[in-house]
Amino acid sequence: MKLKDLKPKANSTKEKTRVGRGNGSGKGTYSTYGCKGAKSRSGGTKAKGFEGGQTPIYTRIPKFRGFKSLGREKFIEINIGSLEKIANRKSEINLNDLFDGKVKVLGRGEISISITVKASRFSSSAKDKIEKANGKIEVI
Repeated sequence: MKLKDLKPKANSTKEKTRVGRGNGSGKGTYSTYGCKGAKSRSGGTKAKGFEGGQTPIYTRIPKFRGFKSLGREKFIEINIGSLEKIANRKSEINLNDLFDGKVKVLGRGEISISITVKASRFSSSAKDKIEKANGKIEVI
């Protein structure tokens, strides 16, 4: 066997169809591009996102307004109603240390024990309820 005798397996390779080389080739005249229209002409491609002439989805959907600040503070929100369970008979609780982050105390629920609560922020209703129960507030 010599190098010149090497050939690919029968029917394993196929030549690329050469369109537009006359009617005798079977791919002449319109050369598989059909009659007229944008796709039959050179450079006849549609823009990305083209939807057949209807208004594209990126134009139909309303734009989002405003912006969100990258430096905004994120708070863990705790309601007054759960403070008694969290306190667990202690006279003082530091919520920032307990939850490993900035905590804001909100005013939903009731509190009956007097405790000192340390947190980053308090809502006005939370302040009133803690002070009404003879507790103290410390902003950290």
